[in-house]
Amino acid sequence: MFVSWHAKSLDDDAVMKCREPQPSKCTPSISGLSPHARFAIFTTRDTMNISVRDREDGDMKLLVIIPAYNEQDCIVETVSELQRATPQFDYVVVNDGSKDDTKKLCLEHGFNLIDLPVNIGLTGGFQTGMKYALRHGYDAAVQFDADGQHVPSYLEKLAEEMERTNADIVIGSRFVTEKKSASLRMIGSRLISAITKITTGASISDPTSGLRMYNRAMIEVFSTKSDFGPEPDSIAYLARKGAKIREVQVSMRERQAGESYLTFTRSIEYMMRTCISILFVQWFRS
Repeated sequence: MFVSWHAKSLDDDAVMKCREPQPSKCTPSISGLSPHARFAIFTTRDTMNISVRDREDGDMKLLVIIPAYNEQDCIVETVSELQRATPQFDYVVVNDGSKDDTKKLCLEHGFNLIDLPVNIGLTGGFQTGMKYALRHGYDAAVQFDADGQHVPSYLEKLAEEMERTNADIVIGSRFVTEKKSASLRMIGSRLISAITKITTGASISDPTSGLRMYNRAMIEVFSTKSDFGPEPDSIAYLARKGAKIREVQVSMRERQAGESYLTFTRSIEYMMRTCISILFVQWFRS
């Protein structure tokens, strides 16, 4: 069954209404999302009941959030591999207003889908997934790239580390046991790690890794604060506020298709903005 949710606005007073009568499944507020997005349509296939899948007592209820923008060349294999490798975990694709056939392919394959009709950016798409996780009672949520770079078999290790150490955030790191290369991007990564260490005391070897798992407390934070994105400066802020962060060694693949948003110039700009944010801006966040 497909259910479409409509919202005229993503502001604090927005109200979602189900196209078909679903009184027990509607949630009255979607506050906290990016103010740049004025409306959204949530299209799901049996996703209203994802979190009530049969589980053994004590098992972690984990949602894999897959933000996707123009990923028609990758999305099918990414989700299919995830389903094969980790059938015990739920997932949802957040289609961030893609202009290509990402949405069409997700619907054709029956993937769990939240469809945003306009592009609101990674932060807004990620927050959408976190709000979904919060409302459906998940214990943890993990950001997972749609482009095939992340390997789903590592998700179990991240979940085990979170449960074993009671961590708030577990990062899939490429550099726990492996050394960083001497590339410009890795120099930037070293700089972010050093600044994070100086300002928070936390040692994070792979601060730019996009494979991060968050516990319930962190889901609530990212769902209610519109300026919290899945970026190193937010992680540094949370570390400074006492969040317990752990890393697990993982391997990552090159993007399987398409082109990365982070060109050489954008990579430099990204590193500079991140460093400035950690050094100065984060001290003024509430």
